Amino acid sequence: MITLLAPGGRPPDDTPALLRTKGLAKVYGSGPLSLEAVRGVDIEVGIGEFVAIMGPSGSGKSTLLHLLGGLEPATRGEIWLRGQRVDGLSQSAWAMLRRRHVGFMFQFFNLLSTMTVADNVELPALLAGATPRQARRRREELLADLGIAAKSDAAPSRLSGGEQQRVALARALANEPGLLLADEPTGNLDSTSARDVLRLLRRTHEAGQTILMVTHDAKVAGLADRVICLFDGMVADDAKVIPAPRQSTAVSDFLELRG
Repeated sequence: MITLLAPGGRPPDDTPALLRTKGLAKVYGSGPLSLEAVRGVDIEVGIGEFVAIMGPSGSGKSTLLHLLGGLEPATRGEIWLRGQRVDGLSQSAWAMLRRRHVGFMFQFFNLLSTMTVADNVELPALLAGATPRQARRRREELLADLGIAAKSDAAPSRLSGGEQQRVALARALANEPGLLLADEPTGNLDSTSARDVLRLLRRTHEAGQTILMVTHDAKVAGLADRVICLFDGMVADDAKVIPAPRQSTAVSDFLELRG
């Protein structure tokens, strides 16, 4: 499966940090019933890295991802994206930042059911400032690359789970984001669909995309450059993934990601 080096906690010195946090925390409620879901998290993600976040249920994985994408406000701490501190931004400023620099993939797809596949993919590009012609060209390229161009005019409800997640990936990449945040992107898929989506994520990363992915599956995390392990809202380990020798390439073999 995967092998972890001694904790590194930082990208290589020659890799600029695209994303950085300092003392990041999220508390729900107040008083004796309060719950600190994320507690003092310090991480860095370099440009072009593929980082997986793992941990047991309730460890704060998805909460951390939502904080990093501005879907929830942090209680305290700092978030730096592209060299700019962003944790204090208003909701409207966060929305603008996401439109231009951040793509999201969710476990349950979150596609707009009243829009076609084409419209779902074009919308983020239009919101980011692309012209209709540019958005259409980007959508055509993405859907063709992901093998679902024939589904452009279909409603999301007419697609399989794997096809819907492909559309979700195309939508997340439509605005050409610097950072792709993926929350359990294979958690709602059968093994065949999961394999296909992971192959596409790997190919996207090989093309230079920075990815931060939450997963509970060590096999899936084995695709990443680094694995950050959370426990009780804190970073328990942060280490590079060592490519396994030929006899133990279980991740690639199991997921059929080679070739």
